[in-house]
Amino acid sequence: MKHVATKNERDKQVIEALLWRLGPLSRAQVHDLTHLQRSDITGLVRQLLREGRLVPAGRADNPKGRKQALLRINQDLGFVVGVAFDDQDVLAAVFDLRLQMRSNVKEPADLCGGREGFVRQLLRCTQAAIHQAGIEPRQLVGIGVAGSGLINNREGMLVMSSTIDFLREVPLREILEKEIGVATLVENLTRAKTLAERFLGAGEVAPDMAYVEYGRTGIGAGIIIGGKLFYGSGFAAGELGHTHMMDGGPACKCGSFGCLEAIAGASALEARIRKALVEGIGSEVLALAGSDPAKIEGWTVLEAASRGDKACAAIVEQAGNYLGLGLANLVNLFNPSILVLDQRLSLAGDALLDQITRIVKRQALGHAVKDLVVRFGKLGSEAGILGAGLLVLEKHFEIPALKPPRFMIEAALAVRAPAFAGPESSGRSSIGPKLSVAYQHH
Repeated sequence: MKHVATKNERDKQVIEALLWRLGPLSRAQVHDLTHLQRSDITGLVRQLLREGRLVPAGRADNPKGRKQALLRINQDLGFVVGVAFDDQDVLAAVFDLRLQMRSNVKEPADLCGGREGFVRQLLRCTQAAIHQAGIEPRQLVGIGVAGSGLINNREGMLVMSSTIDFLREVPLREILEKEIGVATLVENLTRAKTLAERFLGAGEVAPDMAYVEYGRTGIGAGIIIGGKLFYGSGFAAGELGHTHMMDGGPACKCGSFGCLEAIAGASALEARIRKALVEGIGSEVLALAGSDPAKIEGWTVLEAASRGDKACAAIVEQAGNYLGLGLANLVNLFNPSILVLDQRLSLAGDALLDQITRIVKRQALGHAVKDLVVRFGKLGSEAGILGAGLLVLEKHFEIPALKPPRFMIEAALAVRAPAFAGPESSGRSSIGPKLSVAYQHH
């Protein structure tokens, strides 16, 4: 958690955080929601207006009484960059403080230049987005990077990519902060999309929610518990695609057999329809792929199924059965109130959503599914960069704690010192790591 030294600055940031989440609001509404004194709010708002951190937002449309003046965040006071990547694309965008997009850069992922070439592409796209937006790096409040793979977000490290073999132990935060000079947060792509769907899409800011990403190379889950992302001890929580579904099933890239993504992932759909075509079955999927079997993808199979193609419909129905079973397990484990499915699954139409919902509600515990809502996501290809931008804005508008005065810190250290003294200590305290008040995103 970040800290400030004075109550005045803390209260100003409370007002900013409230207006960022719920604004525009009147001073009276700020009072009702924060319980700050009305006289204090008047003074704090005056300071925030003078500093340009807030701006007037017209008058409230209340039916009775005086029309109250509204306030909102000055969305042009700073900007954020959202970067998202997988083995298909690299995207970068600049957003204002209300997440309105100011620029957007997209390139096919360059996998030919190895680790160094790919990192250069990330930097190039980030810098191009900043230039396209017509701003300077000093105007940025932060950069958010979301990548496919295992991310240690405390250290800003891409431990390993699930889709790009040569990306291992890449200190993305260190690299971007050195090259661009802006504070950077790094997150897993599925979790970034989870944040985006929760705040901006189908999640309705639910405190307990699960998002299921259905990508070309795997199936992942982002879990929100009590309003916070769930990581696990090694940042590996949410690997839904590697839950075991059957003995003797197809091989999975993780080294096991019968994993959910090996049976029901987009690549599995693609492999099954290609095998059926080789065996001579007729299918509309070829027409959707421009008569080129090499262009058939999982998404093509989903779309053909929605159009009534029998072969693709049978493949998607079987995959839907396994997805429903896997998601029933997820519901039993985490008991979300909303289960959001990757928007790309909607290519198969509402029939797939109905099938999955029916199986989840039949297989999961009755109490867990009593009020469960299952729906397709609302965000498309921009979900990753939106989530990356949200990471930065959540930190920027985090409500800070008051930093304790120095004498309290020193007193606390003095009390705790004996616990750190070694068995051969001669009375001299041996304090380990220095007390840190730095914010760590987790």
